[in-house]
Amino acid sequence: MRLNTLKPGRGAKQSPKRLGRGIGSGLGKTSGKGHKGQTARAGGYHKVGFEGGQMPIQRRLPKRGFRSMMRGDVAQVRLGSLAKLEGTVDLAALKQANLVPVAAERAKVFLSGKLDKAVTLKGIAATKGAQAAIVQAGGKVEA
Repeated sequence: MRLNTLKPGRGAKQSPKRLGRGIGSGLGKTSGKGHKGQTARAGGYHKVGFEGGQMPIQRRLPKRGFRSMMRGDVAQVRLGSLAKLEGTVDLAALKQANLVPVAAERAKVFLSGKLDKAVTLKGIAATKGAQAAIVQAGGKVEA
């Protein structure tokens, strides 16, 4: 094999359309651009989503919903998973036990499962039901 004999595979390269070369070519007269109108003209251009002056669909439809920028910051922790930990539980302890992601900035305990031992939550939010279950087990929730 020699570099000067290399060629692209059959059908890999198509010759460009020869526009405006008479009626027999099939691309004569209007050169495949149709009749008149903005796109038939030289430099004919419209921006993406333009509908010829009609109100575009992205403006006709109502706005709906939003994406919270803080969504990923608060991690949720099941009450039952606190049974793995002992004593005072803070965000660092939850991260060390792999109960919340490392990127989490805050955590909130919700009522799911049972808690049999006393734990103290420090700097972690809890729902009303989870707070009641923690107090009932002999623990407490500190702000």
